[in-house]
Amino acid sequence: MVVTILRGGISSAFFRFYFDTKERAGQLLVLRTSFWYTMVAATLGLLAGVVFAQPIGDLVGVDDSKLVAAAFVGVWAQMNYEQLTSLFRVEERSLAFVGATLVNLLVTVGATVILVVGLDQGALGVIVGNWIGTLVVYLGLLGYRREQLGLQFDRKLLREMQHFGWPLVPAALALIGINFADRFFLSHLSGLNEVGKYELGVRVASAMVLLLTAFRTAWPAFAYSLDDEREAKRTYAFVLTYLVFLASWLALGLGILAPWIVRVLASNDAFWAGADVVGMLAFGTAFYAAYIVMAIGVGRTRRTQFNWVITGIAAIVNFALCLALIPSYGMVGAGIATLAAYIALFLAMTYWAQKVYPVRYQWVRVAKAIGVAGVLTVGAKLVDAPLALAIVIALSYPIVLGLIGFYLPAERARLKAIYRPRARYG
Repeated sequence: MVVTILRGGISSAFFRFYFDTKERAGQLLVLRTSFWYTMVAATLGLLAGVVFAQPIGDLVGVDDSKLVAAAFVGVWAQMNYEQLTSLFRVEERSLAFVGATLVNLLVTVGATVILVVGLDQGALGVIVGNWIGTLVVYLGLLGYRREQLGLQFDRKLLREMQHFGWPLVPAALALIGINFADRFFLSHLSGLNEVGKYELGVRVASAMVLLLTAFRTAWPAFAYSLDDEREAKRTYAFVLTYLVFLASWLALGLGILAPWIVRVLASNDAFWAGADVVGMLAFGTAFYAAYIVMAIGVGRTRRTQFNWVITGIAAIVNFALCLALIPSYGMVGAGIATLAAYIALFLAMTYWAQKVYPVRYQWVRVAKAIGVAGVLTVGAKLVDAPLALAIVIALSYPIVLGLIGFYLPAERARLKAIYRPRARYG
């Protein structure tokens, strides 16, 4: 939450404004303005965190103020690191981005092991270890980017970027609320025992995050780099269809295979009930993925002033359903509330995005993709499908879509070319 507030939406504005100009000087100005704003905001946040470490610790129930101060160093490192690695994304240098991420990970793991195991630093070692890799890579990137980072700052440009970015701050906070409200309400209305079962379901459904993280990393830079409006709209339409197809297939697989996955993750059968919410949470993530695609049209037109209203509506739906359903249905009620919130988020964003940036999305194909996955998931649950049948159902998804006319003629031809047996020559 602190990172979201301190950024002020500049990280999102960076992608939009960077591609607004094709001149190198203009792109450097966007980079430098974003860099120095982020540096100042992160530093002010760090100073405030150190000065008020004890009151913050008292507020969140942490006795040692050093842990709070160390966490704010992590905030500083994270904000600045992500600003510099965003440059790899706009340059479409995925290998460099992955390389920086892997070095960060390796240093983080190594430092955490040394601090916690070798030096017995406990909680402080965990916190410091979590950001030391980020800090090391960031310092390396400062040297690598030294020619691009100069003492240049444009206040007028910053105001324009803030006009774009500030409405995204409450929107991001509302999304954070949706992400954590289910467990918050569960703990208060149903008890921590129910939270434990639900959390296992959350972890299984979080496999969707792998797909979503990869997409979210690449999507803004790619989407904003398309200059031709006709090409952009055609691309957005196909991206939505294919993303929903992949996300729905993964959600189907996770939903019907959840009973066996939870048995692998938890030896205690008391937690196996968490499988009941995996499908709902996975399909909720699929709708969130679709929301990300729809939101790019709003960003392209810079009409972000209502994003907080859209996410606020979804948050209200989530909170209201949690209060209404959890007392009677426990974690299943929380899963329903989360799924409904993400559906509301997608529908509200679709309405607004189509008003400001109308795109001829392939709605029939999108409905078939997520509808078939939903029907197969419910069907497998109703017949209490054994493992072998569940696997067959999951693998049959693209075949069922073919039977109901999901694929375009060009796609069918491409699939036939891939699977057509090659002629053998004697």
